[in-house]
Amino acid sequence: MADTARTVIIEEHGGPEVLRVVEREVGEPGPGEIRIRHEACGLNFIDCYQRSGLYPMQLPQALGMEASGVVEAVGEGVTHLSAGDRAAYAALPPGAYCEARVMPAAQVCRLPDAIPFDEGAAMMLKGLTVQYLFHRTTPLKAGDTVLFHAAAGGVGLIACQWAKSEGIRLIGTAGSDEKCALALEHGADACINYATEDWAARVRELTDGAGVDVVMDSVGKATFEGSLDCLKPLGMMISFGNASGAVEAFNLGILGQKGSLKVTRPTLFTHIADHAACQEMAGMLFGKVVSGDVKIRIGQRFPLEEVAEAHRALEARRTTGQTILTLS
Repeated sequence: MADTARTVIIEEHGGPEVLRVVEREVGEPGPGEIRIRHEACGLNFIDCYQRSGLYPMQLPQALGMEASGVVEAVGEGVTHLSAGDRAAYAALPPGAYCEARVMPAAQVCRLPDAIPFDEGAAMMLKGLTVQYLFHRTTPLKAGDTVLFHAAAGGVGLIACQWAKSEGIRLIGTAGSDEKCALALEHGADACINYATEDWAARVRELTDGAGVDVVMDSVGKATFEGSLDCLKPLGMMISFGNASGAVEAFNLGILGQKGSLKVTRPTLFTHIADHAACQEMAGMLFGKVVSGDVKIRIGQRFPLEEVAEAHRALEARRTTGQTILTLS
């Protein structure tokens, strides 16, 4: 086993130019840890938030929240994984942009043989996010209607398929006709081009004025207020990201005025903090993928050395589906 691994770190917060590829010592796993050699790494908006300082971190810091690969060694007390197992994860602490690492084992999941490594790396953070949005945040049942912003993104394309597989009507938004077509191909009932249409008015048309049961919004500042206007009375607003900036402070009384609405700001890492819950969530995700209900679309691949360009593409909205970093 190599003693060092190429690893992406930051030594200061800033733009993509602060990303550096260095050789780092890997080490051996301690109690509750594994050593994993990666086959591919996933790219997510949270990586950009951490790099930029929106989510401040102690520096220097390795980046990346998800990857797949082969377990090389396990520490004392690890019973759900063994050396040689195929595995994938979305987990804290950051550090997945690398060839190999030692990390806590609890949120690492055995990857079924039927799922390729590149899909495993691309699907964990986004797929587990969709799982908690549809199953752990507010009750949803067949026949309900969801408004999903950024429906052609990595989370969105999984959500479109997930909703269809469970009989939930998903209305998406996206920034171009091409992206709307992609969402429709993946199971969205309708998709609104927010660049050319008044999306909030169009949602009211599509629901005959009733509004939707739930809004799932990773965009943040730009869509928050309009999203509240799209909800039915007693509807749920799930704000789970800040792609356009953080949601500004607002008067809670507005929720009452608009129909006793509910708002929540969940994070994936709260939901997967419990080992058993994480493994159960991953099992459901793997089942959706193996059955064909959810297909993982990898739209972009960048070598590890081109991680800065990968961040630029993500932040400029030049990506569709999932983006991965390759290591070969």
